[in-house]
Amino acid sequence: MSIKHIYDLIIIGGGQSALACGYYLRRTELNYIILDNQEECGGAWQKAWDSLTLFSPAEHSSLPGWLMPKSNNEFPTKEEVINYVCQYEKRYKLPVERPIEVKNVEKKSDYFKINTNRESFYSKRLISATGTWKNPFIPNVAGRGIFKGIQLHSAFYQSPKDFAGQKVLIMGEGNSGAQIIAEVSKVADTQWATQKKPEFLPDDVDGRVLFDQASAKYYAEKKGEKFDMSKYNLGNIVMVPSVKEARERDVLHSAGRFTSFTEKGVIWESGEEEEFDAVIWCTGFGYATDHLKNIVTTDEKGKIKTKGTRSTEEKKLWLVGYGGWTGFASATLIGVGRSARATIKEVQESLK
Repeated sequence: MSIKHIYDLIIIGGGQSALACGYYLRRTELNYIILDNQEECGGAWQKAWDSLTLFSPAEHSSLPGWLMPKSNNEFPTKEEVINYVCQYEKRYKLPVERPIEVKNVEKKSDYFKINTNRESFYSKRLISATGTWKNPFIPNVAGRGIFKGIQLHSAFYQSPKDFAGQKVLIMGEGNSGAQIIAEVSKVADTQWATQKKPEFLPDDVDGRVLFDQASAKYYAEKKGEKFDMSKYNLGNIVMVPSVKEARERDVLHSAGRFTSFTEKGVIWESGEEEEFDAVIWCTGFGYATDHLKNIVTTDEKGKIKTKGTRSTEEKKLWLVGYGGWTGFASATLIGVGRSARATIKEVQESLK
């Protein structure tokens, strides 16, 4: 079989992490392409619920090279982020092909074969930048399969109007759980189930403050110094306007844990049963790396062993934007630039 063309590099994924890599690739002579499985630009933000916003002001939420335009709101809205990401792609004329769904990757002698829903592509090096959205996590709670009501992960949640007049259980003590109960509680009877007591950041601490504090901790630890971040736990809930408003209505109270489902609801730890029409799972995500299982080992969440962003098992593969294990703050707009820059430098050097 003759191969028409072998790229120097293919990036799988067309969201913010891939675009950050593309920004630094402009300064190289590498022949590359970005494969995106979405119909349109905007990355995972297209799938987010209608009211979702960033946690930081626009000026602290930018990809490398071009500041996000100032928002009319305290924090940029979903539509503003999508517009920025799309304009960024156009501004730097990044070579994105869509919609192309990568099915799997095969390793040949000195190149990768990337099998897609259209055709096969070939490259000498590979960056995976597919994020987490395609791998929502739902815990295996006893009896979950017998519950006859609606079950929905936050990845597929869109608007509170879909639950108007219903009895709804929101599960999860993170930011998504707090934000979703804040708006669903306006139109439905809600309960909030959590594994542990929800903890809230001070009102004046947003994503910008968290990033600055986490950055200080990162650099202190690189120098072997200690840094106290006890006041700024990254797992605590950011008090965005909708959550502050919900606090005023006194709805941000956890009912604790439930142990199992019934056909009509759940059984709480106390043994009490309660009926619900719907459960919204705000329980996080794994990593969308199933397409790489032929060439590297993934754990149960899809995590791959790396040194920096480079796979330790497959040296011609890099992973960008999956969170802490692929670089400090790499799952954020402002944070991914650092790991993207370092990755492209490594890719270049590996091809010399």
